[in-house]
Amino acid sequence: MVIIYNCYGGTHSSILSSAVHMKFLPSDRVPCDEEILNLKYFNKLTYKDMGRLIFHGKDEYGNSVYTIGRGTSKALVPAMRSLLLNLYSECGIKESFLFINTSPTVPLPMTFGGFFSRGLGIDTIGVPLLLLGTKKAWPQILKLVDETKKICCETPESPLIIDIDAKGRLSRISPADL
Repeated sequence: MVIIYNCYGGTHSSILSSAVHMKFLPSDRVPCDEEILNLKYFNKLTYKDMGRLIFHGKDEYGNSVYTIGRGTSKALVPAMRSLLLNLYSECGIKESFLFINTSPTVPLPMTFGGFFSRGLGIDTIGVPLLLLGTKKAWPQILKLVDETKKICCETPESPLIIDIDAKGRLSRISPADL
């Protein structure tokens, strides 16, 4: 399976979720500031990186884990799903894909922290807010990653496109049903 965590900028909640998924961050406690700030992509991506798929590795089950920033686009993930449906029928790919929207985990301090740090370049205000927001969001991030891993273990062998949207709704599209 290919797992794609996505959020607005692709540099905060999706990076944190992928880091928990890949066991780069602990799941038994809230990470310390240094652990968060030492993540390769946390608070380091820019506007130019939106729409760029970033590979983080393969998890313990052999699933590929990616992140992507959507920006304000409501079309990016549906366009990716549409492309995959075409690839299923025309190229015979057999991989399942799971799109996870991490935006619902983002609390207000993280939103403002991202705006100050990435939007305005004021890290002295933005980074402390991002760290505060991360700690506030931590239980929701852990829950989302846990649900993601459960879906990965339950998914049948036949290809599927699975999406968890901003409202937590799960949808499954089987290319065989088209």
